[in-house]
Amino acid sequence: MNLLNKINEIISIDILKEGDKEELFVGNPFYIDYESVRLLTCDYWKYKVKGIPKGCFLLAFYKGEAENENKEALLLRVINPTKLPMDDDIIATMIAYYKENKDISGREGSEKESKLDPYTRYELSFSGLECRILGVFYKDKNGKTKFGADIENYYAPNNYKVYKATGDVLKFIVNQGMKDFINNEEDTGIFKIGKVRYASTQRFQQEEDEVPVYISSKDFLGTRTALFGMTRTGKSNTVKMIIKAVKEISEKAINQDLPNDPIDLSIDDGQPFTKEGKPKYKVGQIIFDINGEYANPNLQDEGTAIYDIYKEDVVRYSVVEKKDFKVLKINFFEDIEAGFYLIKKFLEESGDNNDYIRSFLSINLNKPDDYEDDHSVKTRYDRKVAAYKCMLYRAGFQPSQDKIKFPGKEEINKLVRPDNPIKPDEGISYNDACIWFEEAWKNYNKWEIFNKYRNEKDKEYFDEDMQAILRMLTRMNKPGSNISSSNISISGFLKIRPMVKYHTNTSKESFEKEILKSLREGKIIIIDLSQGDEEIQKVYSERICEYIFNDSMRRFTELKPNNFIQFYFEEAHNLFPKKEDKDLSQIYNRIAKEGAKLNLGMVYATQEVSSISSNILKNTQNWFIAHLNNEDELKEIKKFYDFEDFLDSLKRFSVETDKGFVKMKLLSNPFVIPVQIDKFKKES
Repeated sequence: MNLLNKINEIISIDILKEGDKEELFVGNPFYIDYESVRLLTCDYWKYKVKGIPKGCFLLAFYKGEAENENKEALLLRVINPTKLPMDDDIIATMIAYYKENKDISGREGSEKESKLDPYTRYELSFSGLECRILGVFYKDKNGKTKFGADIENYYAPNNYKVYKATGDVLKFIVNQGMKDFINNEEDTGIFKIGKVRYASTQRFQQEEDEVPVYISSKDFLGTRTALFGMTRTGKSNTVKMIIKAVKEISEKAINQDLPNDPIDLSIDDGQPFTKEGKPKYKVGQIIFDINGEYANPNLQDEGTAIYDIYKEDVVRYSVVEKKDFKVLKINFFEDIEAGFYLIKKFLEESGDNNDYIRSFLSINLNKPDDYEDDHSVKTRYDRKVAAYKCMLYRAGFQPSQDKIKFPGKEEINKLVRPDNPIKPDEGISYNDACIWFEEAWKNYNKWEIFNKYRNEKDKEYFDEDMQAILRMLTRMNKPGSNISSSNISISGFLKIRPMVKYHTNTSKESFEKEILKSLREGKIIIIDLSQGDEEIQKVYSERICEYIFNDSMRRFTELKPNNFIQFYFEEAHNLFPKKEDKDLSQIYNRIAKEGAKLNLGMVYATQEVSSISSNILKNTQNWFIAHLNNEDELKEIKKFYDFEDFLDSLKRFSVETDKGFVKMKLLSNPFVIPVQIDKFKKES
């Protein structure tokens, strides 16, 4: 049976008929309100249905005289034991028998091995369960089964009977959302993610048929997905499942190329999917691989590294030279804006708060709008860029050309070197260019040309941006008599020397442009950051994300279509803004908040939930929660959806048996489902 037939068979089940089976009876409610149900159960009923684990799904049917058939069923989740009125008497009875050293246990309702009289044994077998009401299954006026995430009415508790959801009924409950992803006899990206699993211990569950859990890759396109859990709990395995599912739906795209023309809304609805549910354009995926596990084969992969499986569609980048990898380097002399961005981010992350650094970070190297029309503006800008390039040269960056040309000034040219004037307008060496700027700065308060300009124009010959660059170049905070160790008072260009290894003097196109082009073509990009320090990891990931986001926003405002692009962040706590950071303009916050309209999706994995910006958490639709080992992380999880029901189980973990055991909440699912995620395989 193919997948489509399986899904159709599952969602066609009449749960209101199939869920009401006497052999699945587990108890009667004695309390009910809009949020919860408390029911009476006993050892025999529990044993008969192969146990009632915490978190399992139950169905409560109304059995009063007002209705002759099942028109609705309350969906319940078992969350805790609850006290019964006779519990105190039962405890007193048990203690009395213990003191007399009598066996009162019995076995699953049997009279064997118990020395109690039948009536006492019967009374001792009862217990109470507290259940949360997750919603209601009901028939609409067309006879179709619907689910509502609340209840609009309830009757006296004695009119209900409660049954355990198993087999086909349980399949329907956990896969009901898939009916929205089937259209015209074709599934739109549905895949099996795992199976229902309630507990670490599976003595009873291993005897029952597996209940598969299906999800749609459309749940992840343009949405935010979180994977939380300690190291080695299966987060990366789940990410690989998502990557493969997105790759498969991308291959169903009806168009190969993303048009660069505005959409004609009279013939195109502007939606990213066709009426049949297929994406209109291929989906690009970009993975920020801090540990290098997606880009490189390793012993834990067993041949399932993403690159190994999709070699034809994967482009890998690294911060260092590696075989079969493109290098995340830019030409700082050619791509001024991109290079300065990286330098700014590096200095910001270093935490240096000196005045001259703050001034340097505030300079603007973007070409002015009136650059071509205003000679004065052009002169100042070209001179500023030349000074910036000289600073790079002094820091150890190798230029792509031997000479540099910029507007000089005849009087300054002669003052800089009287015997052999330096003439920047004709093209000079970088060393001579550095001398030109260094001499001009050290004599800035001395030479008459500067003083005259200052008096006549009532402004500085070198504006604030230029002065900030000259401080970095000369390492003198103020103009001095000569550039010597006695006058050098700041680190200046030495601060940016660590960035030299990210410069290339050959490439003329920045890596962001290459990456974006590949993503628009539906490629998988893996950014291997495993050999970069923490500051550089942040710098590169932010730069790439901003470039993609800005291009997507530009296309959006110009009415040009955006294909889906999925971001994957491993060890997200190393990249994302911290919880206490209130700056919502940071790129990850913007992707989380505005990405949906731009068809930008985000999948992030971390073990530090409490460190993630609340703005990102609040905008997350899909959740996979594995093992978390402390109360701080659990307090954060408790705030969202119905994860409060699973806090105790999330703290328990067995390395041998529980890897991949998660609590899953998706956009298409109205409640959390406990799932054992399938192991990712090449052929899965």
